[in-house]
Amino acid sequence: MTLRQRAVAHAGTAGLHARAQLAYRADFVFRVLWLLLQVYLLALVWRAVYPESGTAPAHGGQQVTLATQLAYVTYASVQNWLLTPAGLAPTPIPQRVREGSIAVDLSRPVAFTTQMLAAQGGIVLAAAPFAVLALPFAVVAGGARAPASAGAASAYALSLVPAVLNALLLAVVVSMVSFWTLEAVGVFMIHRVVAHFFAGALIPLWFMPSWLADLAQLLPFQTTTYTPIALYLGHIHGTGPVLTALAVQCGWTAALWLIMRLVWARALHRVVVQGG
Repeated sequence: MTLRQRAVAHAGTAGLHARAQLAYRADFVFRVLWLLLQVYLLALVWRAVYPESGTAPAHGGQQVTLATQLAYVTYASVQNWLLTPAGLAPTPIPQRVREGSIAVDLSRPVAFTTQMLAAQGGIVLAAAPFAVLALPFAVVAGGARAPASAGAASAYALSLVPAVLNALLLAVVVSMVSFWTLEAVGVFMIHRVVAHFFAGALIPLWFMPSWLADLAQLLPFQTTTYTPIALYLGHIHGTGPVLTALAVQCGWTAALWLIMRLVWARALHRVVVQGG
């Protein structure tokens, strides 16, 4: 297949899965309500525990105001929700393995891994309008703040590309556990909790204990949520730190792509579906 034909095929896969998600709009509405409830509860907690001075010390000697923290909670929650909208199973892979439809996927002239990346991209695309509609209500429940500067806004826009790619790659890699076990609910639950926490969707890395923040920096999850929002709010600032943060994101994109290919090379020899 030519590059153009592959692009058309992947766009079709993304569109198909986006339409499939939009067939269950009521489910999206309930997920949005859960998102707003999460933002509201987190905002209540941070308002209650924040020092009376309105500022709290963070790593590096910086002071984080309550307004900044509430904005972080709001934006991080919405962005993390957008990048992980599919519920417990990270991608369609477990269902396709269980139903046996993966046999059809493998017979197509495009790679299975890129098919699943496109499918997950379609799911995120379907969730985007709901995230946009939820944002004003999330701002009311939590808080909002403009970008720290024009440079911060530009850095945030640049960081969104590897953030989305890393989220999609992580979802595909984790979903491949389905090739080794037909029942992977426990693994997916662990992944969801770990990813949610280390992405910084609940607590920003700047408030974590030093050893825990250092651990989070070694994991890919923070590149999907914490890094873009920290750039937006100006917590990561200065040419050197900003370029380093973007380089770490892109480095994880390359590493996760390689990990996905290596896992798939092993999983391909373990393709077993129910019934044979």
